[in-house]
Amino acid sequence: MTPGEANDKEFMGQALKLARRGLGKVSPNPMVGAVIVQGGRVIGKGYHRRFGGDHAEVEAIRSAGGDTAGATMYVTLEPCVHYGKTPPCADAVIKSRIGRVVIGMLDPDKRVSGQGLQKLKNAGIETTVGVREAECRALNEAYIKHRSTGVPFVTVKWAQSLDGRIATAAGDSRWISSEESRKLAHKLRAQHDAILAGIGNVLKDDPELTTRLVRGRNPLRVILDSRLRIPLAAKVLAGQEKARTLVATTPAADREKLAALHGMGIEVLTVPADGHGRVDLPALLRALGERDITSVLVEGGGEVITSFLRAGLADRLVVFIAPKILGSGTQAVGDLNITEVAKALKLTFTRVYRIGEDMVVEGSGGGLIERLRR
Repeated sequence: MTPGEANDKEFMGQALKLARRGLGKVSPNPMVGAVIVQGGRVIGKGYHRRFGGDHAEVEAIRSAGGDTAGATMYVTLEPCVHYGKTPPCADAVIKSRIGRVVIGMLDPDKRVSGQGLQKLKNAGIETTVGVREAECRALNEAYIKHRSTGVPFVTVKWAQSLDGRIATAAGDSRWISSEESRKLAHKLRAQHDAILAGIGNVLKDDPELTTRLVRGRNPLRVILDSRLRIPLAAKVLAGQEKARTLVATTPAADREKLAALHGMGIEVLTVPADGHGRVDLPALLRALGERDITSVLVEGGGEVITSFLRAGLADRLVVFIAPKILGSGTQAVGDLNITEVAKALKLTFTRVYRIGEDMVVEGSGGGLIERLRR
């Protein structure tokens, strides 16, 4: 590695740290960080702070105070070339007379997708692409999937005992995980655009599905309810001014309940039913993607978790494992039609760590997704 390459990686690392500050605040836009360097010294830095606000490049240029001629900009994502909430960032970079731009990754959005890079080159700006690209891609995995496929990135999360139960035989599930784990679960909620649960979970526990234990936004609450059995007094239907709710149902839904929900101002989305009469999950995800929902946190219960795994729709798993043994009870994951160990769903553990008295396992990878989609 040359000294120049080492410097590029170091400064891109600083841009990545800045970009992460936008987590849970900028969606459906990507998280982006930018650093401007002149003479080996950082003279400007910025990140995308909120949806609709200035992008990282503009904030970094402003931070530099106007003296950017000939400087190098490090930016985690290709500068945009289209008008949205703000003007094109590529134009701002060119106007600032920056001499070189180091880009972490190209933008998969078809409105950009190499056009920003070409515009910089046409303006005579030296460019380098792909510095710490794997980290840049991991940072915006939800954005990348949404822009590439039109559907949101799906994280499936649950808390279980050491022997894989999410409730006792009597149905009690509070609390399997520790207080620290529950706070992290609420942090996950704040980092996603939507949180999804099944009607069984609503009828059993009457959850709010809001972010309460940590500071952060409330995601859209999505309830799977193929026949509209949801009680009108359910907590998830309350407080729409703070957290919106979308009830996903099928053409078989109860007409009177549908009218009552509409009368309460609750949005009901009718999607096709699958072969078992339940909400068709791929169709629902496509509908959510059309609404610019880039990430969905699936919280269950067990039937919903199993449905997402069986259909190969999970991009990531986050499992909280408590040091408790319950014996008989409700399984976290039900039947996946696997009869041979060799055909088991295989994960790549991306993180394994302790929180409070619990262990958290995060998994992803082709083994999980590709095995199910074959």
